[in-house]
Amino acid sequence: MPTPAVHIGPDENPALREAVERGGGKVVALADAEALVVSGGHGDLPELHDGIRWVQLPSAGIEAWVASGVVDTARTWTSATGAYSTSVAEGAVALLLAGTRGVGRAARLTTWDNDALDGVQTSLRGATVGIVGAGGIGSAMIPALTGLGARVLAVTRRGLPVDGAAETWAADRVRDVFAAADHVVLAAPATAETTALVGAAELRALGPQGWLVNIARGTLVDTDALVEALRGGTIAGAALDVTDPEPLPDGHPLWTEPRAIVTPHSTNPSTLRVPLLAERVTENVRRFAAGEELLGLVDPERGY
Repeated sequence: MPTPAVHIGPDENPALREAVERGGGKVVALADAEALVVSGGHGDLPELHDGIRWVQLPSAGIEAWVASGVVDTARTWTSATGAYSTSVAEGAVALLLAGTRGVGRAARLTTWDNDALDGVQTSLRGATVGIVGAGGIGSAMIPALTGLGARVLAVTRRGLPVDGAAETWAADRVRDVFAAADHVVLAAPATAETTALVGAAELRALGPQGWLVNIARGTLVDTDALVEALRGGTIAGAALDVTDPEPLPDGHPLWTEPRAIVTPHSTNPSTLRVPLLAERVTENVRRFAAGEELLGLVDPERGY
C-alpha cells in the first residue's frame, strides 16, 4: 500500500503523530500533504491546496467549520462522530442520574439536611427516556439505561430500529417525544433544523417530573424558555454540558438555578478525548491508504 502523506495542524500533537504512523502514514509539511488531520482550533483551517484530498476534523460536531464555509465538495471530509461515543454516553448517563437522584441539589447544600431531597429523588427504573439523536452517543447510552430498568424511546433521522430501544421514531416525530417520555436526552447534531428544537411547548410537554439532558449543542435549546421553565417548575430540571451562549457567562441565571446542573462541556475530557481521536486517526489513515471507505464521513449539504 502507498504511504499517505499527512499534515497535522495547526497544533503539534505527539499522540496524533504516533497515530498517523501507526496507520501507515508519514507526517509531512502542509505543502507536501495529501491529507490533513486537524489538531486544534474550532472552525479555522489553513488554506487547503488542491492536493489535499482528505481532511479529518477533531470533533463530532462540525458546525463551526460548516459555518465558516471551509467544508466543500472538492475533497473528502471526516468528523470524529462515533469516536467519543462511550465517553460522552457515560457522561450523559451521569448527568441524568445526578438530576433524577438529586445529586445536583445535594451538592449545593451547605448544611446537613435529611429532608432537603424529599420529593426530588426519583428512579429510572420503569421510566421512559427519550434519546433525540440515537446515533453513536445515543446508542451507547442504551445498555446503561436499560440496565437500570429504563425503557428507551429513540429518535433517528430515518426512524430505523436502534438496538436496545423499545421504539424508534423518525425525526419528523421528534417533538412528540417530549410528551411520551419521562426524561429526554439531546444527542442530535446542530443544524438549521435542530436550532431551538426545544422551546416552551416541548418543555411543557415534558412536564414537572421530567429532566432534560443536553450533551449535544446548546443551540438545540431555547435558553430563555428553559430558564423560565426551570423557575416555574414546568420541568423537574435540566442537566447541561452545553449551553447557548457558550461559554455560559458569569452571572447567568442557570448558574444559580437550583433545578439546573451545568458542566463546562466536559463529558468528553481531554484525558479521554485525545486517545480516542488517535484511534480514529490510525484507522482512517489505514483506510485512506487502502482505498477503503473512511469512518465519520461528512455530508457537506447536511452539515454533519
